Amino acid sequence: MRHATNNILSALGYAIVLHRESLSLLFRRKITSPVLISQVYFTGVEALPILAVISLGIGAAVIIQGVSLLPKFGQSELTYKILILVITRELGPLLTALIIAARSGSAITTELGNMVVDHEVEAYVAAGINPLYHLAAPRVIGVTVAMVFLNLYFNLFGLLGSCWIASLIHGLPIGDYLGNLVMVMSAGDVLSSLLKSFVFGIILSTVATYYGFQVQRAVTEVPQKTIQSLGISMTLCILASTVITVLFLLG
Repeated sequence: MRHATNNILSALGYAIVLHRESLSLLFRRKITSPVLISQVYFTGVEALPILAVISLGIGAAVIIQGVSLLPKFGQSELTYKILILVITRELGPLLTALIIAARSGSAITTELGNMVVDHEVEAYVAAGINPLYHLAAPRVIGVTVAMVFLNLYFNLFGLLGSCWIASLIHGLPIGDYLGNLVMVMSAGDVLSSLLKSFVFGIILSTVATYYGFQVQRAVTEVPQKTIQSLGISMTLCILASTVITVLFLLG
């Protein structure tokens, strides 16, 4: 129990210091670091194809099933509300987070872990350079920024791409689809999605860098910490998604 408490306090302390360094990078110094740019590119741009396929498939499945089944129960107008709830509020942010955790989170933990084993982090410290500022903070900012934009991309591609699929299969007029979509979408749907993506980005990047620096000496620790990082980050994102959903429902 004591050991678990110490680990939690250590992780919280790390998160506080890391976010302080991230804010310093954002508002006090240059933000155009190579690490930040490469992180945004790897996390954001290179993940676009797989997100497009997933969002298109989910959006098409929801709209096709809704158009086929709901009119039988006299609830055809619920098709668009369900589409927004499934894609924008829930699956969009969460699936984007899981993909980023699997791609970028694991890559960050592995990279930092290998740097610890190769004594590169020690070299930073010996040279008087803060590893959190130069190694962790740019990755936190890059992952968080990419997460927000990838979530928007997922939502737009899922909602608009599904319209194209539905029009091919069911002959659904695109104008009617877009009009109904705008009518049922609320500001809360957008805010909930953006808040989740922002929180998920912070969680994923913080957990990934934390476990990367937790590697001690042996290279065999790297895959172990990577697996732990994935499990913890996915669990925290699911819990955060539940909390945010409940808060918006109560509000």
